[in-house]
Amino acid sequence: MPTKAHFGPEFFDFLDELRDNNRRDWFQANKERYLRDVRDPMLGFISDFGPSLREISPRFRADPRPAGGSLFRIYRDVRFSKDKSPYKTHVAARFQHERAKDVHAPGFYLHLGPEQVYFALGIWHPDSSALKRIRETIAEDGDSWRNILDDPGFQEAFTQGGDSLKRGPKGFDPDHPLIDELKRKDYVASFEMKPKEALAPEFLSRFVDACRLGAPYVRYLTRALDLEW
Repeated sequence: MPTKAHFGPEFFDFLDELRDNNRRDWFQANKERYLRDVRDPMLGFISDFGPSLREISPRFRADPRPAGGSLFRIYRDVRFSKDKSPYKTHVAARFQHERAKDVHAPGFYLHLGPEQVYFALGIWHPDSSALKRIRETIAEDGDSWRNILDDPGFQEAFTQGGDSLKRGPKGFDPDHPLIDELKRKDYVASFEMKPKEALAPEFLSRFVDACRLGAPYVRYLTRALDLEW
């Protein structure tokens, strides 16, 4: 595994400046900086993560293509937003199941911003069919889900988040011992770090370790959706 840091101070410097100059003219004038200091280091990180991800599960992909791969576009979708700022002020990557284009599937996620760096895993806003299947699996096999959540290493590193119903979902026992888990509309867990930690040579190793630690969470959701792990 590489021992050299993937990201230098210039990575966050660019994003900081972009936050203060979120305009097309500024971005175009500084696009070479973006490519050199932000995009290409992120693509290198994605590429170097690939072998470790395949060890965790060969069904998930780390795709280092500049477009259409794991890297999210820097351009914001402003069609339905009051905020018309054209660019995101963070960089993110998703590491999806090979079936992700066909189904709502779990995955791994990395977010890098000047004020916030975090890893996340699980499934965000699944469609109604996928959500029902996950809830049914937890209702029927709650012990396995609880064992994952109660693992001391998982508890120390990860915090579950996302939206939840105020009341139990229809068709499920309101007195189920895991009713709070059945209320979830998202099944995601995250692990936060300080931005300066992303500049360290061991950042990739820490990300790999976090993904391995969270793998049982993702594996449970993957199998709940009848997908291969």
